[in-house]
Formats: sequence, structure tokens, C-alpha cells
Amino acid sequence: MVANNLSPTATSPTNVLVARFSALGDVCMAIPVVYGVCRANPDVRVVFVTKPAVTGLFINPPENLVVVGADVKHQYSGITGLRRLFSELRQKYHIDAFADLHDVLRTRMIDIFCRLRGVEAARINKGRADKKLLTRRTDKVFEPLEESAERYIDVFKRLGLKIDTSFKSLYGDGKGNPDDFSGISAPKQQGEKWIGIAPFAAHPGKIYPLEMMKQVVKQLALIPDIKIFLFGGGDDERQILAAWAQDIPHTVSLADKRHGFAVELALMSWLDAMVSMDSANMHLASLVHTPVVSIWGPTHPYCGFSGWHQSPDLAVQLDIPCRPCSVFGNKECYIGDFRCMRSISPQMIIDKVTKLIQ
Repeated sequence: MVANNLSPTATSPTNVLVARFSALGDVCMAIPVVYGVCRANPDVRVVFVTKPAVTGLFINPPENLVVVGADVKHQYSGITGLRRLFSELRQKYHIDAFADLHDVLRTRMIDIFCRLRGVEAARINKGRADKKLLTRRTDKVFEPLEESAERYIDVFKRLGLKIDTSFKSLYGDGKGNPDDFSGISAPKQQGEKWIGIAPFAAHPGKIYPLEMMKQVVKQLALIPDIKIFLFGGGDDERQILAAWAQDIPHTVSLADKRHGFAVELALMSWLDAMVSMDSANMHLASLVHTPVVSIWGPTHPYCGFSGWHQSPDLAVQLDIPCRPCSVFGNKECYIGDFRCMRSISPQMIIDKVTKLIQ
């Protein structure tokens, strides 16, 4: 579906610079919107600048999308480095508009460089004040806030661009090539059920207790014709998931090495369900149209960080007065017992998954 909108400027841009440097999940959330902008505006070139490590996410991009990996911590660090980055991109791609999907100091500097040179710029409204009201300890304003994707869309609309919101998957109506993940698994056989488990997150507060998650995996492994893939990275995660895969039948760990986005996304596209925290893996699975049973503790879908087109019914969470206490899950539990996660029984998660795959 293409959303038409009136441009606030006299003419629509032809070469749009878009910036979102981190985090991984936020870049994932931007991709369906950016692909939709490209497809709704085929005569507009979109130049997406981000961290080099995440450029591999942009699988099967539209022809008018250019993805640039820029090291803003070293090669383009500081005001001088950012000015040089902007000058290089502006000269090479004839940039005439800037969409800031990040709103941090770095992108605000690029915004200033744009305005000094007469380049139209629009910045995301993150709704920080509303998120504070939602997550404060008392008198919470408990209302759903605008999704991040909608906030991204608003930025492009203010630049006079149309939006196609019909993005389904990085693979369109299909799935990834099984050859891409042949080093992990043979192709999916008829009748098999594939489940992904991503038990980790960037912040400890967003991680469902591992001993309870292991119970979930053990019970799911009893389902006939099941195959479970464990997603994670880092030394500690690698050791934990390797032990799970050794103890639990029909289970494979992907944490043994870095497979890369192309491999993991191709595999995710064949999953019948993904079980994830409020984490990047939720958004990765969403990019390939895989339903996600997401587990929420200190954070909440009302903050606007749900996966692209994921059903709210698949969220596992408890209605308790202390949550949400954090937008990003990076705060200590002020009560001290982590009840928002520990009170979620393994059976609650298992029931969601079994209902989904049946």
C-alpha cells in the first residue's frame, strides 16, 4: 500500500541521505520503511549510511538504494570527521535531502551541515517525554505510543516522499536459499517444524532466566518432527548454547561461530516460529516474515519497539504495576526480585509456541 502525502517543500528531493547508525534492532526496524520509500519513489535515490557491521542486513535491496558503511568512531570521528563524511556523500551522490532516523549528537551535526548548505532535513521525533511518562515508577501514563516504524515514516513524509508499507520480507513472497545455510542444516523436510530460540539480549534485564528458558527448550524438543535452532553470540553465550545443544535432542546451536546475516536470515525465513526476547533477533526474524513469540519484562510493546507486522497476541508478558520500568531494559530492577520475568512460567511460552506451529 502506497501512502500519498502532500510535500511541505516546493519540490520533492531526488537524492536522499538517510542515517541510522545503531543499534542493530533499530536498523532492522528501519529497513521495511526504507525499502518502501525506495519502491514508492523509483526516481529518488536513497543513500542509507550506517555502521559497516550491519550493511549485510540489506538483502535484495531496491535498485535505487545505496547502503554506505561509515566508521564514525574512527575514520569519521568527531565534528571534523562527520563534516568530511557529509561532504564526501554530498559530492558523490548529490544529496538534496536528509532523513535523520537516529536523533543523536552525530546525526544532529549532519543536520547542521545540511542546513548550512541549504539541504532540506527532517529528524525523527522519538517521543522521549512520552516514554518517560510510560516508564516512570508512579502514575504511569499507560497508553501505547507510536511504533518506531511510524516515526520513521513520518520523517520521510515531511520530506515530501511517498511510502509503500507493503513490505513482507527481505525475500519478497519467498524464503531464503537453503544453500545459504547448508553448513548448519539440511533443507527443511515436509512435515518438519522448525523453531528458533534466541534467549539473550543486549541488556541482562531483558533476558528471561536461562534455567527457565532451558525448560522451554526441553519441552519443545519433545514435539514430533521438531528441530530447534539456538541463536546467540559471544563466548558466554556460545558455551551455554553448546551445552544446551548437547543435552537436548533435536537442537542445533548457531553460536559456534559467526555465520553472518545472510546465513542466519535465510535460515530464519524457514522457521515456523522464533522465540525471542525484546531484542535484535525479534527484529531480524520480523524482516523475513517469521512469527515471533516475544518475551517482555521491564520493557513493553507500548514503547513502540515491536517487530514489523508482528501480532500483539504473540507477546508474552504480565500485567503488573511496576512495568514497564525501562524503555531499553538497561535499568536494575528497583523492586529487586525481577518479578516481571520470573513470574512468566515456561508453560506460558510453550503454549504460545505450540498454538502457533499447530
